Amino acid sequence: MQDLQSLTEEDLEGLPPEAIAALAQQMLQRLRCQDSELRFKDAKIEKITFQLARLKAWKFGAKTEAMSAEQRRLFEETCVEDEASLQAQLDQVRGAAAPPAGAGNEGKPKPRRSPLPEHLRREEHHHEPANTDCPNPECGRPMTRIGEDVSERLDIVPAEFFVHRHIYGKWACRCCQCLVQEAAAPQVIEGGMPAAGLIAHTLVSHFVDHLPYYRLETINARSKVHTPRSTLASWSGQGGAALLPLFDAHKRFVLSSQVLHVDETPVAMLDPGAGKTKRAYIWAYARGAFDAVPGVVYDFCVGRGAQYPIAFLSADGDEHGHWRGKLVRDEYKAYDSVVGAEPERSGAGCLAHARRKFDELLREGGRSDVATEALQRIAQIYRVERELAALTAQARLDNRQAITKPMWEQLHAWLQLERSRVPDGSATAKALNYSLNAWTALTHHLVDGNVPVDNNHCENLIRPWAMGRKAWLFCGSELGPVNTS
Repeated sequence: MQDLQSLTEEDLEGLPPEAIAALAQQMLQRLRCQDSELRFKDAKIEKITFQLARLKAWKFGAKTEAMSAEQRRLFEETCVEDEASLQAQLDQVRGAAAPPAGAGNEGKPKPRRSPLPEHLRREEHHHEPANTDCPNPECGRPMTRIGEDVSERLDIVPAEFFVHRHIYGKWACRCCQCLVQEAAAPQVIEGGMPAAGLIAHTLVSHFVDHLPYYRLETINARSKVHTPRSTLASWSGQGGAALLPLFDAHKRFVLSSQVLHVDETPVAMLDPGAGKTKRAYIWAYARGAFDAVPGVVYDFCVGRGAQYPIAFLSADGDEHGHWRGKLVRDEYKAYDSVVGAEPERSGAGCLAHARRKFDELLREGGRSDVATEALQRIAQIYRVERELAALTAQARLDNRQAITKPMWEQLHAWLQLERSRVPDGSATAKALNYSLNAWTALTHHLVDGNVPVDNNHCENLIRPWAMGRKAWLFCGSELGPVNTS
């Protein structure tokens, strides 16, 4: 029997009734199959669309829930991953369903992809038709190449181990019995197996990407390279010691800034005598947020007292000298002593910390008109500061005097008024007192365009240590974190 697609009206006219009935039955069966497939695809599209809508509701609804910044970031990353998977499934089903032209996504703009970095190596793959003669059977003449379409796809070559073979030729004079050979180049680890590139890779993987040594050992083993975690730790220690001159030079560069950010974060350190860990601290010192060339240096200390930053900034008379300038910090009391240690130092406060007090009041205490009003006023200041970030220091200062200084004056008057209305010791009073007690430091940026409105710059730079704590768990000794910093 002929295929239904190839039948013509003349073929049907010449068929007996039995054949026509069989063809009708065949057509009915095919329509039933197509109808079943369409119902299945519609149900699948409906299911995926529902899951996608629910995921988007979770994604945007979660922002109002009590969630730390890190939790929110991980949640959003997972949502993006799931959303991309569902969207791909939906596109596949809709593509298989072959919707009619003009339906659905014609007016929907496609997202624009950022261009791939120009510095990356390009591997070109040329694709040309096997036959370049005209496919029209009545023509068949050779065609002319009139152009090309180019698409780019980003790819990666996994980390590859390789071996440097240094071959030193021996040259001897048969007359004088003397031997000449090129001297070996100095190595980071003399007589050791790793080259400088492998040591740098280990340091970055552990301290920047936060990979524990046991995971690095497993990753290297996939390339059939045996690097016990104790060996990796030894390489890091020796690599850190080799970088100390660079650390000293970088410290001098950071302390050359007239605006310095400072913050500290705890790290666990083994206490062999007690058989447990004890709390130590990493201090971060960063050049001003508006400096053209950024820089940050870390200092490990066994405590959180003022003597540690005082010693770091005073440098005990060595080549660094005594740092003088504006210190951007939070209201931790030790910083008052740091600022007071030099007459040419002044302290600048952090609006983000003041804002955080009202945010905590709103989240932990429920509805609070004072907290809501404070957050709205602070948000107005931040909106202006974002617009001023790209200006010069003088232009930024002029705009602050004209635009945000009145906002700060109104905020101060409002804080004082609200403080007079609430009882001492209440959560609202504590939030108000934080800003009022730190008012001189909080408004320091109104007299210096180089000073930022908050210390978020340094907090972002010290965050990797908080992430690294989960990977390292603890530092082995005082020397270990010194090398790490």
